[in-house]
Amino acid sequence: MTVVPGKATPRGRFPHVKVANGFAYVSGTSSRRPDNSIAGASVDPMGTVELDIRVQTRAVLENIRDVLAAVGAGLEDLVGVTTYLVSMNDFGGYNEVYGEFFDESGPARTTVAVHQLPHPQLLIEISCVAAIPQKG
Repeated sequence: MTVVPGKATPRGRFPHVKVANGFAYVSGTSSRRPDNSIAGASVDPMGTVELDIRVQTRAVLENIRDVLAAVGAGLEDLVGVTTYLVSMNDFGGYNEVYGEFFDESGPARTTVAVHQLPHPQLLIEISCVAAIPQKG
């Protein structure tokens, strides 16, 4: 699988998801929309930027859900998640929304802080691995 229709086009030569040996490897996914706007980012008429980690986290997980659906998997099939936050000050809001999608039976998870992501309005990016359910 390469690029999933209806999702933001990757900003490089890589797929949204790569399937190998029964697993779906999802590339780093952000809250970027197909029109290149960013969920959870707004700029008012005076140029003040508002960034919302909760909105961005929810959009990232919804984007991942859609990418996994394209290869026959779902969020419930995730086995490993790596989250990249620009600031650990956003950990609480991220963790709150993450908890709406998963509990302690969910995927293994690692969260790290990074200097920056590919767009200045991005607060979060997630890469993950899912086990694709076997049919029959």
